[in-house]
Amino acid sequence: MRGRRHWTLAGAAVWTIAVLACGRPGPQTATPAAVEPFVPGLGEIMSLQQMRHVKLWFAGQAGNWKLASYEVDELGEGFDDVVRLHPTHKDSPVAPKDAIPRMLPAPLDALRKAIEKQDVAAFSVAYDALTTACNGCHIATNFAFNRVQRPTSNPYPNQIFEPARQ
Repeated sequence: MRGRRHWTLAGAAVWTIAVLACGRPGPQTATPAAVEPFVPGLGEIMSLQQMRHVKLWFAGQAGNWKLASYEVDELGEGFDDVVRLHPTHKDSPVAPKDAIPRMLPAPLDALRKAIEKQDVAAFSVAYDALTTACNGCHIATNFAFNRVQRPTSNPYPNQIFEPARQ
């Protein structure tokens, strides 16, 4: 048993060294070509936006204003990323770079104000306005089939949305 374990560990060590050595350029290896940075697709960015939209709702309903503020800021950054990384999109009669700045700043600002006042009623109205703007943007860009709404259940059972007691 002991001998078998010794050979298993030795084999694993040899395999690890071989794998690591294969990844290292030798002294005669030319400099590799520049690697293009990863750019997430529009679908990936929008999936994150959908997640933030959901978390924003639950944070606001729980009165976790710090989390709600964080999620609004993240949504804003995500929309900025869409405009910067995907200013146009195939089959879209209205470019995201044109639709987003026209449709989303006002609802995001209303949410920020409701969060600052810690006003649940104003937050709900502003959240619904954001949801309407998102759906309007989807319609304008030929993505009307993708509609969002207030979440009806929490897909994040491992996150506590109530504010921490300090």
